[in-house]
Amino acid sequence: MPLQGKDARQAAPSAQQDAAPTTGALPVPQDADTLPFWKRLTLEEMNSEQWESLCDGCARCCLNKLEDWDTGEIVWTAIACELLDDDTCRCKDYPNRHDFVPDCIPLDPATVRTLTWLPPTCGYRLIAEGHDLYWWHPLVSGDPETVHEAGISTSGRTVSESDIPVEEYEDYIIAWPGELVEPEPPKG
Repeated sequence: MPLQGKDARQAAPSAQQDAAPTTGALPVPQDADTLPFWKRLTLEEMNSEQWESLCDGCARCCLNKLEDWDTGEIVWTAIACELLDDDTCRCKDYPNRHDFVPDCIPLDPATVRTLTWLPPTCGYRLIAEGHDLYWWHPLVSGDPETVHEAGISTSGRTVSESDIPVEEYEDYIIAWPGELVEPEPPKG
């Protein structure tokens, strides 16, 4: 299939993917003031600290993508942005990333609602679609490591784009970033 290199910074929106299911938890009657902010506020109402905390640290959005020129289908690769730290799944220079990667797409409520390549487990996407966060999300679990322990993150599974020639990107196509992974919460 004729593919053109795309990554989280460049991938064009395509047909809307299936919505991610809710966590399956029954709503607990609570006073609105005691609900966590992501259940009370819209994306537009969140302050910058709340907004940033919606990122679960999976780094799936930092993977390069390929787009079929004929169909517009987007597939993921295991090739990560040159600024991604493969172990921590965090940007090595987040505040200055646009100095090094000028086409990095900043997420805001409008782009979250149009970027169909955001993974189905993405906190921004889930909230935009009216779903809850999964048990492994650091805001729910209280632990930034649960995203890695649950196998959601890209930790240890990527290669840097600086190491791979563009003509070899097709050799690194993977499926799991676009799949809904629903691991069981730990027992005990």
